[in-house]
Amino acid sequence: MSDQINMDAGSPFNKFTVITSLYIILLIISNLMATKLVTFWGMVLPAAVIAYPLCFMTGDVLTEVWGYKTAKKVIWLGFFANFLLVVWTNIGVYMPYPDFWQGQEHYKFIFNAVPRITLASFAGYIFGELTNSWSLEFIKKFTGERFLFIRTIGSSVIGQVLDTLFFFTIGFYGTVPNKVLITMIVTQYLFKVACEALGGTPLAYMLVKWAKKDNSVTPPGSLSNCI
Repeated sequence: MSDQINMDAGSPFNKFTVITSLYIILLIISNLMATKLVTFWGMVLPAAVIAYPLCFMTGDVLTEVWGYKTAKKVIWLGFFANFLLVVWTNIGVYMPYPDFWQGQEHYKFIFNAVPRITLASFAGYIFGELTNSWSLEFIKKFTGERFLFIRTIGSSVIGQVLDTLFFFTIGFYGTVPNKVLITMIVTQYLFKVACEALGGTPLAYMLVKWAKKDNSVTPPGSLSNCI
């Protein structure tokens, strides 16, 4: 048996599996990073802001190559994976631990998510990702296979609105002044869209090109028209 991984469309370890795994890994990384607050040019943002736009980008690749119906299934799979992460890490919080272990409060701080924040995260993810994926396929009806950057950036502009609005409104409304809440929503939205446009879109081009190459889902000759 060859040691080389078979990346053909018919292989159990194919390109769809790789992109799907990358999507879910980025989603889980984003949720684990979300408890850390960082500052960018005077703006206070969750550290996940550097990873979550890449999750959106990977969702764009799934929709671009395999279509909205397939991407929607992966989005729900990501939701289930995130739900399991929350459930099992919170079970770990309440498991008994030895007296000499000094890390309980640190572990609890990271994983004992406030229910309201968890709900906000789930709502933002579902509405944002589904809208992002649907928007990309809708825009593609007008652009065809060309101008991938219009689809990736345009869909993120739309999807990130819902993701950011749902997360901050559900998670923080009534706990911070409305003026501060609006500032948080606007700054994080602009930052995430900028990350998608400047960093995510070039990566999307590379992943789409790789996924469509020698892939049975790609019509012959369509790869050269995606620019």
